[in-house]
Amino acid sequence: MLVPVNAWWIGCTVLSLLFVAGAVAIFSRKKEVSKLKGETLAVQKTNQKNREQLAEPNTIISTTDIPGNFNVQNIINKAYEEALRERGHANILIAGGTGVGKSTLINAVFQGDFATTGQGRPVTQNTREIKKPGIPLSIFDTRGLEMANFNETFKALRQCISSRKTTDPNQHIHVAWVCISEESRRVESAVEQLVQILHEYNIPVIVVITKAISDRDFKNKVLDILPSALNVIRVNSIATKLDNGTLIEPSGLKELVDLTMQVIPEGQKSAFAASQKVDLEQKKNRCHKIVAGATTLAAGVGFSPVPFSDYVLLVPIQVGMLAGISATFGLSIDEGFLSTIVASTITGTIGTVTGKTIAANLLKFVPVIGSTAGGLMQASVAVAITTAFGESYIATLAALFGNNNGKPPTNQEVLEAFQKRNQSTQH
Repeated sequence: MLVPVNAWWIGCTVLSLLFVAGAVAIFSRKKEVSKLKGETLAVQKTNQKNREQLAEPNTIISTTDIPGNFNVQNIINKAYEEALRERGHANILIAGGTGVGKSTLINAVFQGDFATTGQGRPVTQNTREIKKPGIPLSIFDTRGLEMANFNETFKALRQCISSRKTTDPNQHIHVAWVCISEESRRVESAVEQLVQILHEYNIPVIVVITKAISDRDFKNKVLDILPSALNVIRVNSIATKLDNGTLIEPSGLKELVDLTMQVIPEGQKSAFAASQKVDLEQKKNRCHKIVAGATTLAAGVGFSPVPFSDYVLLVPIQVGMLAGISATFGLSIDEGFLSTIVASTITGTIGTVTGKTIAANLLKFVPVIGSTAGGLMQASVAVAITTAFGESYIATLAALFGNNNGKPPTNQEVLEAFQKRNQSTQH
């Protein structure tokens, strides 16, 4: 009977130690929860102040009064820089003769009325780079294809393309749209030479037939003449009313955007998605990948062996995720906007540190087995929280962009809609 008695005493001792450890943990947790509740109230006050400040123009919101044992401002700065770096910058060369409708096409596809913001910066005699602050896109508008001396244009264009073949992929020309008016019913020799030059430089070429109203087999003719082009897309950029009163609706824009997204390099896909306003699904698809990456990191946080450390570790992941989604949708993100979103995120995260979260962290006090069980439970909670925040934010932005015909909403509209959606899902 000696072995069973010893086993009985060992079992009692282990249970007693676990009971004491659990009691100590619960007592400590009560103090922690009380502290977090106080911090939550402070965050809510900060939210209100940030909303008031965000409504005022040219206001940067201070984050020094957002509570926590880590530097929130550093988190925001790093998240902002990382989001912009990950988004990249897209460069599209658009070529075509005078009157082909390039400006109308550009304004129909991209944010910010690109073709009406100025003539751009000259990079060659007949090529200008058009950019707009806050939009990760450069349009290289190439003109002069109808001129007798277009060979001079091509020589300068070759030099321009070569000069941008640097180690920085954000400097490369990523895709070319060569525009031909359907009204002309012809492909100029200059266009043939241009497509061949771009093909030599391994730049994907999409031929865009503009003012597309009546094909009459013109698309097939273009495909035969320009075999090195990836494809030919017929586009009508704006609604057109014919002489007989027939209204031709815009068409082909989504097909053009989708094909461009397929051929543009992976590192620039988010930049292109952010810059275009035609296809909302492209923005959402890129953002779903950001959420998936964040949930993977969140699962790792759940396995942290230090009890109750996940709160501090989870917030930076969620901040980075929200910044990345904002950048990919093409929002003009700044410190003030991110600060307010951060406050909402911290409040929501604190609100979820109950139930399974407390149980999972208490399990981590138990050596070996407890840490594993607690990690598994907490990982599932961390993934669920992060996924909920990310998908809720995507849904919020998608609804706002959809209601605004693809144009970016104001930061105040985003904040109010995001908070409203989160409140509705919690009830």
